[in-house]
Amino acid sequence: MHTRTLWLAVPVAVLLILPGVRAGAAEKYGGVLRSILRQNPSNLSIHETTASNVTATMTPVYGNLVWYDPYLPKDGPETIRPELAASWQWSSSHRELVFKLRQGLTWHDGQPVTGRDVKSTFDVVRGAVRAGLKLNPRRRWYVNVTEIATNGDHEVTFKLTRPQPSLLSMLAGGNSPVYPAHVDFAELRTRAVGTGPFKLKSFRRDQMVELEKNPQFYLKGRPFLDGVQFIVMKSGAAELGALIGRQADTGSMSTTPGPVYEQLKAADVGLAFKETIYAGAVTILMNTRKPPFDNARLRKAVALAADRAGLIKSVFQGAAVKSSAMLPQPWGSWGLDVEQLSRLPGYGEPEKNKAEARRMLAEEGYGPGNPLRVILDANVSPSYTRPATWLLGELKAVGIEADLRPVEQNNWFAKAARRDFTLGIHITGVAIDDPDANFYENYGCGSERNYTDYCNPELVKQVDAQSAELDIGKRKRIVNEIDIQLQQEGARPYLANQFDYYAHQAFVKNWIPHHVQFNGWRLTEVWLDK
Repeated sequence: MHTRTLWLAVPVAVLLILPGVRAGAAEKYGGVLRSILRQNPSNLSIHETTASNVTATMTPVYGNLVWYDPYLPKDGPETIRPELAASWQWSSSHRELVFKLRQGLTWHDGQPVTGRDVKSTFDVVRGAVRAGLKLNPRRRWYVNVTEIATNGDHEVTFKLTRPQPSLLSMLAGGNSPVYPAHVDFAELRTRAVGTGPFKLKSFRRDQMVELEKNPQFYLKGRPFLDGVQFIVMKSGAAELGALIGRQADTGSMSTTPGPVYEQLKAADVGLAFKETIYAGAVTILMNTRKPPFDNARLRKAVALAADRAGLIKSVFQGAAVKSSAMLPQPWGSWGLDVEQLSRLPGYGEPEKNKAEARRMLAEEGYGPGNPLRVILDANVSPSYTRPATWLLGELKAVGIEADLRPVEQNNWFAKAARRDFTLGIHITGVAIDDPDANFYENYGCGSERNYTDYCNPELVKQVDAQSAELDIGKRKRIVNEIDIQLQQEGARPYLANQFDYYAHQAFVKNWIPHHVQFNGWRLTEVWLDK
């Protein structure tokens, strides 16, 4: 019973904790936070993107039904707090989740927030209502939702076909904002109407996304900042220079990996850092619908060829860890342990692995006189091209001749979505630290984000089983079995998760990056001590 309580009950104490209520801090009001934006957002709609730069810039503008505690960098069911919803409760059958909304909330344009907005948003996202979305990457999260019902203006019920404890966690993530029902989804690609602590002031492509304080924000006395500027930087050198020269107050997601951290530390200009795992793993994409990687043995040979420890040492300078489909322990709650990882293809002794890869390739007709020749696609960003260049040597060592083909940043995700590749390097992000979001989105048969088109109906049954399991211990065992099978079958071989050190000026206070980079960017509590 205790484990079920962890998942499904809503302790009264939790409902009484409001974000931002912390005693003893001498916060200051005013100032504009200047944050680096690594890439120009293609649009401003969180629900139509997989790009972290859109989530980071628009999260301060919107609100969720529930939200992960901004002060706790590791997210979990126990850190979920009320936001637009004042409270929530599961039914005794665990097939209904009822939210009571706060009263008196308004959108930035003055319209009242009601249950109709919640229903409209998630009916579109789950595909029950057509809204002309260009991309709907998280539709698979909500396949278990049969109906979203309203009872008056301030009560909303999500009805499910079966128990799914992860639903609350998915609704708390940065990719799950509530949109206004009175604004067309298409309009929100270039404008923003939210409920958050900041309003959109301007969107200047290739330059800046600028936010201003929302004076009608429901939490009195928040936010502390007058505004936020997300400044587009087009190179790593520009990012370094902006932080060292104090033209930027914070880096952004993935701006401060290990090698950059060492450079900034050596500059000794008074920067502060916050270390956490980066919840985007470097992975290998192999198109399972196209030769040669419709052959599972060749996929396994590629997985065996890649020496994870060598990658971590040479490319990431030690600032990364081996990983698999779920975030590695102890940073994540669901990852495989060290012993389990050691038994996966490519995780053990490198020379033995490479010998096995050469043997498998030979059995498929490839060898010194007939190498397997492929094109390796990768986003032009250094976070992609550096591991891609490394992988070329690993593949060559087993008899695979690969040529690197860089792809412009703005074209990369569209290319992956079209399955317009044979072999690629990709950074696969985890939107929340829960198996449902990862498995259904990245490995579900027919999912838009299942770029490799790997499809195993029997595995899908296991995914459904873990999703419905209320006992955490049992669920973890099933999740581990699924993760191991995904690696054995070369569904999307994982290489490593980097650490991110989140550089920021020392005067930036209450800036707490979360272990899942898509969460924690509301910026309600951030203030400048200057």
